[in-house]
Order: sequence, then structure tokens, then C-alpha cells
Amino acid sequence: MLKIYIITPFPDILNAIFKQSMLKKAIDRERVQYKTINLFDFVKQNDGRIDDYPYGIGKGMIMKVAPILRAFKSIKKRKNARVIFPTPDGDLFRQDIAIDLSKEKSLVFICGHYKGIDQRIRDSIVTDELSIGDYVLTNGELPALVMIDSIVRLIPGVLNDYESAETDSFFDDLLDGPHYTRPREYEEIKVPDVLLSGHHQDIKDWFLKQRIDKTKNRRKDLFERYKSKNNGE
Repeated sequence: MLKIYIITPFPDILNAIFKQSMLKKAIDRERVQYKTINLFDFVKQNDGRIDDYPYGIGKGMIMKVAPILRAFKSIKKRKNARVIFPTPDGDLFRQDIAIDLSKEKSLVFICGHYKGIDQRIRDSIVTDELSIGDYVLTNGELPALVMIDSIVRLIPGVLNDYESAETDSFFDDLLDGPHYTRPREYEEIKVPDVLLSGHHQDIKDWFLKQRIDKTKNRRKDLFERYKSKNNGE
């Protein structure tokens, strides 16, 4: 079972989401445990707050070392945990990273606010600095949730059909292909004939071609990586 700890000053943002959809089913199926750790519970009277003004130049408030470190030390399973700090200056979060993290037993997310967190936290306990894109958000809870959702759905037993995840975009360097459902025709718009043919190999070949064409047109970087792994085909 994967245990996910989230250090945050606003646990209610996360707790509401963990009660929904596949994230809740992961709990019900005993594949994941979530524990939100309220950063304000680790503020002592002599600290008074979780943030302070930066040393040197620069504007904006910085989250302090002591409350975060106290919160982290409260986690009993922290010794071998991957500690993730969502930050726009981190490495780009990708499907292969999600797959890697889904195999861990313990993950700790540190949710930043304001201008960021004291660098000493990043230097001492963070193992993975990850970004969900080249933009800035007001909090770290949202990117943490994006990563958690991506990770949890890859744990066997969470999805009803794990094979469906194996055809997702980015799983094998290709974008996902087109999908259709009933009815066969709506307002003269038809489902492609090959999908109704019953020839499984023809359908697989057609779907792969759709994925390759879409990736080639929309994400040349992924297409080149896919091509290099498949002997240039």
C-alpha cells in the first residue's frame, strides 16, 4: 500500500478531493492511504507564523524552515520516503516519473505558498523538485493533487482495468488515439468502419496509426523519441 503524506497549511483543499472519484476508490480498495499534515499545527509560540520576510534582496514572503521540518519529522515512515516539492523551477513532471513514483511505498509532498520555501528545506530533505508546467500558481496543493492523481491511477487495483492506463497518452511516448461509443451514427456522423469490423488486428493497427499520426503532428519531440525506440519506424 502506498502512503502519501502532504504537508500543507490548507489541508481542506486536499481532503475534499480525496473523497472523490478514483482517489477515493484507491482508499476503499486499500491501495493508498492519504494523510494531510496541517503546517499550522507545528508553529510554536516563539515562531508565531509559517512565513517571514526574505534575507537580502527580493520581495514576497518565504515559508520558514522550522514548521516544515517539524511537520516532516512527525512522519514515522519518512526514512525511505521520496520527498516531493512542487515548484515551477523543478524538472518537468512526466508519465515515466509518475510510473516510477507509483512503485514507492511512501511519498511526502511539501506544498509551498507565497514566494516559496526556505532553500534549506530543499537542500536537506527534498528528493524530487517537480513542475507541472511553465507557469506559476498561488499554491502547491494544486500541482500536488495533479501529481497524486497521475500516480495513484497507475497503482494496480485502483482502476477497474489497468490495461486502459497502458494506452493513455505518454505511456509509451505516444498520445492517445480517438475513442468512440454508441450510437454508431449520430446526425450522419459515423463511427469508423474498421472499429465495427470485428478484426482485432486491423483495429489495433488502425488505432496505433492514429496515435502515431497525432503525435507526429502535435508533439514532434515525443514522436522522435518514439521513433528512436522503434528502430526509426
